[in-house]
Amino acid sequence: MHPSSVSLVFAGVVMAWLAARLWLATRQIRHVANHRSRVPAAFAGTVTLQTHQRAADYTVAKARLGLLAMAFSAVVLLGWTLLGGLDLLNTALRDSVQPRFGDMAYQLALLTAFTLVGAVLELPFDVYGTFVVEQRFGFNRMTPRLFLVDMVKGTIVGALIGLPLAALILWIMGTLGSSWWLWAWVAWVTFNLVLLVLYPTVIAPLFNKFEPLPDEVLKSRVQALMQRCGFAAKGLFVMDGSKRSAHANAYFTGLGAAKRVVFFDTLLARLSAGEVEAVLAHELGHFRHRHVQKRMVLIFGASLAGLALLGWLAGQSGFYAGLGVAPNLSAPNSALALLLFSLALPPFMFFVSPLAALLSRKHEFEADAYACAQADGRDLANALLKLHEDNAATLTPDPLYARFYYSHPPAPERLAALTAPVQALPA
Repeated sequence: MHPSSVSLVFAGVVMAWLAARLWLATRQIRHVANHRSRVPAAFAGTVTLQTHQRAADYTVAKARLGLLAMAFSAVVLLGWTLLGGLDLLNTALRDSVQPRFGDMAYQLALLTAFTLVGAVLELPFDVYGTFVVEQRFGFNRMTPRLFLVDMVKGTIVGALIGLPLAALILWIMGTLGSSWWLWAWVAWVTFNLVLLVLYPTVIAPLFNKFEPLPDEVLKSRVQALMQRCGFAAKGLFVMDGSKRSAHANAYFTGLGAAKRVVFFDTLLARLSAGEVEAVLAHELGHFRHRHVQKRMVLIFGASLAGLALLGWLAGQSGFYAGLGVAPNLSAPNSALALLLFSLALPPFMFFVSPLAALLSRKHEFEADAYACAQADGRDLANALLKLHEDNAATLTPDPLYARFYYSHPPAPERLAALTAPVQALPA
């Protein structure tokens, strides 16, 4: 593996990655703007022109911010790699931390410093997106104080969870020989499964309040639906999502006996009981079709392949030198390998991401069909239309952009399928 070849291939992929993302984003902006003046015929009787234009303006505003974020992320990526940013950070910490505190402290310091620098670089986009874009369209309910508190809490929780896991992975990489990647995969899978159990009761309550569903009529209706579908949950909860955003949602969380059904308070305030039941029936469709398990198997399989690839790359000097880092053979390079791999992988994976989006849309259609069999399909259609309006989701996305990015089918396709469930569901 010659360093110059690695550098050329990586630079070429990064440029292609940036060009493709910018092209798709500009297509989306143009398409949405060109269809802003008229509500699609299928929605002419249910969506006002003002609502349609608000959704178009919101979509364009987010896409324009995304253009800046894309260009900036590409510059940062090249800065970390080919321009030597990671090498400078690594050298500084290796020379200052390793002699005094040892190899593990040095490697954890490198991972921590890289993460913190990355968070600081992304912070302006987070702030602008929350307090300018979301604020402009009436979605933001986050105060600067809450934003700061969330950031501090997230940093602390991330450190408490991430550092022990990182230390374990680094220890595995340094002590278990050439098959370290297999044991690292076992550790990573175990960690994720444990996190799924702990998240609903330990982590999520640090950021939001969860109260039992107070509406007894709705509660009985929901419980009857879950009983019909053979789904058992530990509880039905309402989350105070309105303290941060006006966006609405509902979801399942947890694993095994720790499963919970969570409704945003904004969702319950907007939908009727029948519509809430239909939305939950859709989520139960994912359960019935075992979509979560299937996705977990795919993710775990992909992570195994990725770690196996890293296991090979970590022993190639050209991998480090080609990405702008000069490894020190007298010091451990496990943290460097992890960071370089995490930096280099996304541009390559971007070009296969439409396959994941395609599978996700297929799952959404299957869950919709299941919901129509268990609840009133008209209620689900009405609920989806309300959620599209409330979330200012455009009804006229660029078709290619949607095929590339959308994990959920565009509203026209999804609502058309709900009105004709006997037809073959589109991809």
